[in-house]
Amino acid sequence: MSEATTPDRQPSRTPTPRPGGRSARVRAEVVAATLAEVTEKGYDGLTAEAVAARSGVHKATLYRRWGGVDGLIADALTASADQPWPLPDTGDLQEDLRRIAQEVFSVFTDPERGSTPTALISAAQRSDVGAAALRGFFAARHRQAAEVAERAVARGDLPAGTDGVEVVRAATAPLYYRLFVTGEPLDARTAERAADAAALAARAGLFTPAPKKN
Repeated sequence: MSEATTPDRQPSRTPTPRPGGRSARVRAEVVAATLAEVTEKGYDGLTAEAVAARSGVHKATLYRRWGGVDGLIADALTASADQPWPLPDTGDLQEDLRRIAQEVFSVFTDPERGSTPTALISAAQRSDVGAAALRGFFAARHRQAAEVAERAVARGDLPAGTDGVEVVRAATAPLYYRLFVTGEPLDARTAERAADAAALAARAGLFTPAPKKN
């Protein structure tokens, strides 16, 4: 993928606003407007002018801090990654993974809740800066969710050294593959099966470091 070079899609920058005050409010307004616009119009219909009008932020400010559409998409993903994600804690790895997979399934297949994340991820895949932000988003989510596997290791349910990020990735990757690669239907049983397979593989030690060769 390469970034477009039209005025709206010029090389973008990631803003670094102060943690509070007006800068944070401006960022929140711009992120909310970006999400609304990309949900309604997709990547091809998204413009900095429309985001500026919807957010009430001057277009010059928007271009200065975000650089254009791709920077807006990237920052929307960064802001999403910063949001807390409550994790299940049932005391059983397989059930925890099932609930994580069920949440992914429920969000993306819900006509109301799924439209914004679907549009944002699809838009992010259209530019280098967006794709980089998308990788960062998933990396952050996987690190958060790895806690369910780390707890299982502490309980003695998984081998020491199990990579929790890989466990979560294995439980959710089949869902994203259907959603964003093949377009195949996704149902609750598919989500459950992916979680169960990841749990079985983790218990078998497939997500521990490979033994060193002599």
